[in-house]
Amino acid sequence: MHTKKEVLNEALSLPPIERAALIEELLASFEFPDRKRLDQLWADEAEDRIRAFKQGELSRGVDKAFRLLPSLPHQAFSLCRDLLH
Repeated sequence: MHTKKEVLNEALSLPPIERAALIEELLASFEFPDRKRLDQLWADEAEDRIRAFKQGELSRGVDKAFRLLPSLPHQAFSLCRDLLH
């Protein structure tokens, strides 16, 4: 059996796309009452953003969005923590 630290170190050595996929799978392993509703809300949000991008309605530039990316893992963790408690 691997320790949590060993698993973490191995996961951190993965390329970013594989780490993101691993995170998605780990988060999907949690079950909570509003899971389907939350998944649908995120899907709707993604579709709205794609539509807004295609229609030139986005107010944030890509550069600003990429500057915000480093804070997203923490925000995603906080959201999941709040949903599970």
